[in-house]
Amino acid sequence: MLPSDPNILKELVTNEMPFGKYKGRKLCDLPTYYLEWFSAKGFPEGKLGMQLSTLFEIKTNGLDEILVNLKRIVPRK
Repeated sequence: MLPSDPNILKELVTNEMPFGKYKGRKLCDLPTYYLEWFSAKGFPEGKLGMQLSTLFEIKTNGLDEILVNLKRIVPRK
C-alpha cells in the first residue's frame, strides 16, 4: 500500500541512503536486490525503514514509472 502523504514519495527521489554500500545514493536509485535484502532481513526502524519499505513495494510491483515521473518534476537536493 502506498503512503497517503505525497511528501513521502517526493523524499524517495530527494533523500540519500545514509549508510552502507549505497551511502549517498538517492533512495529511488537503490537497486531492487538491495531492497529485497532489506525485506528479508528487516527494514530499519523509523522513517528510513518506512521509506525503504515503500520503495520496495513500488519497485517490486512494477510501479517504477511513479519514480521516473517524480524525478522529472521534483527538484533534487
